[in-house]
Amino acid sequence: MSSIGLFYTILRPEEKAIAQAAESRHIQLQRLRDSELTFSLEPDGLDADVVLNRSVSHSRGLYATRFFEHYGIPTVNTAGVIEKCGDKVVTSLLLKKAGIPTPRTMVALTPESALKALDQVGYPAVLKPPVGSWGRLQAKVYDHDEAQQILEHKSALHSANHAVFYVQEYVPKPDRDIRAMVVGDALVASIYRVSPEWRTNTARGGHAEAMSPTPELTELSLRAAKAVGGGVLAVDLMESPSGLVVHEVNHTPEFKNVARTTNTDIAGRIVDYATEVARR
Repeated sequence: MSSIGLFYTILRPEEKAIAQAAESRHIQLQRLRDSELTFSLEPDGLDADVVLNRSVSHSRGLYATRFFEHYGIPTVNTAGVIEKCGDKVVTSLLLKKAGIPTPRTMVALTPESALKALDQVGYPAVLKPPVGSWGRLQAKVYDHDEAQQILEHKSALHSANHAVFYVQEYVPKPDRDIRAMVVGDALVASIYRVSPEWRTNTARGGHAEAMSPTPELTELSLRAAKAVGGGVLAVDLMESPSGLVVHEVNHTPEFKNVARTTNTDIAGRIVDYATEVARR
């Protein structure tokens, strides 16, 4: 194993931890900043055994990994996994196909049909863009009148990200959800993300608490990861009245809070997995 290419936007704590893990294993790390690279149809001479995608941009990560794979360089995660996880509609379809419990979900293509979907799902409901992270641009909708106002606003934006309406039931749960970090075929750590707000993302102020994964959590997390193609993934779950449900699978997850709270060397596990992928 000669080197890992780290495709990144900015060096966050996660990327710095990955660099330290690679150095401790005497693995060369090539830093590939997404804002500086160009890609040609012919191989450009990049000498890396594997590329680890850590771009914060879904589109940059997707198109770059397509080129790396075109050059014959394996990627973590693959372009196929990024494409599946980056679109909540596709993720939901794959989870459903795999028989994994997930909140009731409907998709609409116009504001008028979105109102019908919200009425059918029932209020309160959650309205999300199909592409996005950190809980941004999501709305908890309490009634039909509020839904009309939000949909009118979205329509006025004339944005492709607001042209498809992803409607999900609101799951009554404790003031927390669960993030499970999967690397390869193992659940390496999991935490509660706790917040009085309905969005429990730590990026929105939620705090992490350690937890011991149950057999049910482990099984669902691994099945969800497999459903989207596997790799380095964060599976987000909620404790519904009828049991655990998976609501998202993230393909380029932040993991500093999971690592700190559980005292787990997640960066090291990721580097080891990337090394394994390079040797296949």
